[in-house]
Amino acid sequence: MTTDPTPVTKLEELLTAIRRYDDPRRAGTEWKQVYKLLQAAGLPAGQVTGVVGMRNVAGLEELIGQLRAPEEAAPPPEADAPDAETCRKALRAFRKRQKLTRLDEESKLGRGPLSKGSGWSAAAITPPTEWPDAVWQELVRQGKLRNIGHGLYELGKPQPSED
Repeated sequence: MTTDPTPVTKLEELLTAIRRYDDPRRAGTEWKQVYKLLQAAGLPAGQVTGVVGMRNVAGLEELIGQLRAPEEAAPPPEADAPDAETCRKALRAFRKRQKLTRLDEESKLGRGPLSKGSGWSAAAITPPTEWPDAVWQELVRQGKLRNIGHGLYELGKPQPSED
């Protein structure tokens, strides 16, 4: 997370602007700016999406509080972080489960012969249960997976190489 006071100040200004509305859900422009700032701050994607998606003013206040004092709000991530080998094996199992889920979905008989024949449409899957949640959260932190919410994950966007 960030410790730079500038985004926190901007978020507080946006929170004040959102509170001026009779219905905070109508502050569309402000919520878009809040979403961008929270994403850049490095907060968990599921938490940010939940607060902004529901237009939750109280949740936004909590997130701003986490950004003000990141040391007290969250334990150090290295305390119980899984090792690289465990993460590598878990990611391999995730990809295999995703491939099998896709093959299973594409082999269903419900597809009509005259339909468009579009491919797999599932955006996310439930990860294998052989690994604890800490492994999946570590892979999300590394950017290899994205937490969609409700226990569903998808592969993260590939990072551009710096060659």
